[in-house]
Amino acid sequence: MRTHTKEFQQNLTPSDAFEVLKEGNKRFINNLKLNRDLLQQMDETANGQYPWAVILSCMDSRTSVEHIFDQGIGDIFSIRIAGNVVNDDIVGSMEYACAVAGSKLVVVLGHTKCGAIKGACDHVQLGNLTGLLEKVNPAIEKTSAASKETTKENYAEIVAQANVIESMNEVLEKSTILRDLYEEGKIGIVGGIYNVENGKVSFTRVMFAESEAVVEESATTV
Repeated sequence: MRTHTKEFQQNLTPSDAFEVLKEGNKRFINNLKLNRDLLQQMDETANGQYPWAVILSCMDSRTSVEHIFDQGIGDIFSIRIAGNVVNDDIVGSMEYACAVAGSKLVVVLGHTKCGAIKGACDHVQLGNLTGLLEKVNPAIEKTSAASKETTKENYAEIVAQANVIESMNEVLEKSTILRDLYEEGKIGIVGGIYNVENGKVSFTRVMFAESEAVVEESATTV
C-alpha cells in the first residue's frame, strides 16, 4: 500500500477518518495488516506529509498507535505521554496538526492496565512525575464514589475511561482554534480505550459537529 496522499486527506471528512481508524483496528486484531513498503513510504514522504489524524496516547510500550490502527509512515501524528494527559504543548501540537497540516480527526486514547493511572490513584510522588500524575486528579475526583463500590483494579479502569473524557474536554477548553474547527465540522474528536489483552479499541465518546455520542462500551470486553 502506498502512502496516503494530499488528495486523500483533503477529501476525507471527519466521520470518514473515524471509519479509517476503526477499520485499521479491525485489521490489527485479526492480524490482517496491509502490506506496506516502509522504505517506499519514507521516500514518498521525504518532501511532505499529509496525516489525516492526530492521536494522543500513553507512552506505554504496548500502545504504539501506528500498529494498533494499522497505519504507515506519514499517515498519522502521534503524541505520547504517560497517562495520555493534556498540557499546553500537546494542545499546540494538535493545533498544528489540524489547522496547519490538515488532519481531520483528534483522538485521545487511553488503555487498560495503565501504570500512570494506577500511580495517580495511589497518589504516587516521584520527582517531576508527581505533577504529571496530578493531571489525572479531575478524573479521580469525578469517579471517587466508584472507588468504594469495586476493586482497586476495576476502579483504575473506571478512572482511565474518565481521564479520556477529561482530556477531550481539556483540549476543547484550551484551544479556540480546535473548538472552532470542531464547531465548523472540519474536525471530529473521539476518545477510546485500548485493551492490552485483546488489542481492541473501544470508543467511549464520539464527537462530530452534527452529533455527539457517549458510547457505553466496556474497554475490557473481548
